[in-house]
Amino acid sequence: MDTGTHIVMGLALCGLAQADPLVAEHAPTATAVYAGLMLGSQAPDVDTVLKLRNNAVYIRNHRGFTHGIPMVLAWPFIISLPLALILPEANFLHLWLWTQLAVFLHVFVDIFNSYGTQALRPFSQQWVALGVINTFDPIIFFAHIVALAAWFFGADPVLTMLILYALLTLYYVVRFSVQAAVRHAVRNTIPDAGDIIIAPTMRFYQWRIAACSDTHHYVGRAYGRSITILDRFPRRPIPDNELVRTAFEDPNFRAFIAFSPIYRWEITDLGTVCEVRLIDLRYRSKEYYPFVAVAHIDEEMEIRNSFTGWIFSEDKLRKKLSFAHEEG
Repeated sequence: MDTGTHIVMGLALCGLAQADPLVAEHAPTATAVYAGLMLGSQAPDVDTVLKLRNNAVYIRNHRGFTHGIPMVLAWPFIISLPLALILPEANFLHLWLWTQLAVFLHVFVDIFNSYGTQALRPFSQQWVALGVINTFDPIIFFAHIVALAAWFFGADPVLTMLILYALLTLYYVVRFSVQAAVRHAVRNTIPDAGDIIIAPTMRFYQWRIAACSDTHHYVGRAYGRSITILDRFPRRPIPDNELVRTAFEDPNFRAFIAFSPIYRWEITDLGTVCEVRLIDLRYRSKEYYPFVAVAHIDEEMEIRNSFTGWIFSEDKLRKKLSFAHEEG
């Protein structure tokens, strides 16, 4: 989920924590628990700082190690121990338990996005992405805002948050049901489709679709059970030659391939260099595919420049590649 949603979820947990008699009656424990809940609800996303290094490192590692099982168990201690030193009168067990809940809930809700997490590390490097909830879901966010407002104006925090979580549980069940209906409609529309990716949007009934048959890639939209195919590309095996092998050794390409389960390729002769481009088919936006990996390779099979990430116009992509070349 996005940072804002994780923040309101942490605040909602502060209300639920009032169910703990020690939190409700012991001020130092309450203060420590509230701090632990807010920090725990954000801690796994500390890997966002990797973006300061470069896109390839960020794409390959965001929601990876910091969301794996060892860190889910470690974060509560990393957060609780300093808080216990600052507030020695706080009950450490209760602080640790509530912080553990915040960390677990952060990782748990992230698996319902299209991006997903490597929540099964170290047992599996596979990305767990159920794809039923958009990274920012307005219904989930504003439901939390309403619940927090009710608490602010005097409603019982425990009962309010329990009602909130019951309604959100029902909402998740409905989202799975809608996704299943969309998948069934896609199979009716593209009978020979093998891989089908259905990704949510901020609109309840609208979904992004990317599918593959043996011969074609399909990109479309669903509104309810109504499927619209927007693009259809022939599915061609990528050439096995020195140019392609050179591109696929580039860190930007390795990061892209690790992240993107469905993409097409283009090779273009630009005169002084050849451009190898991989295009993720899951994120079509206004007839453009913004998530790409691009490498420019010269006649001596040297990579002049490369890039992976989100670019919403060719002009911006050229500027990024030129900047990367100047930096290199």
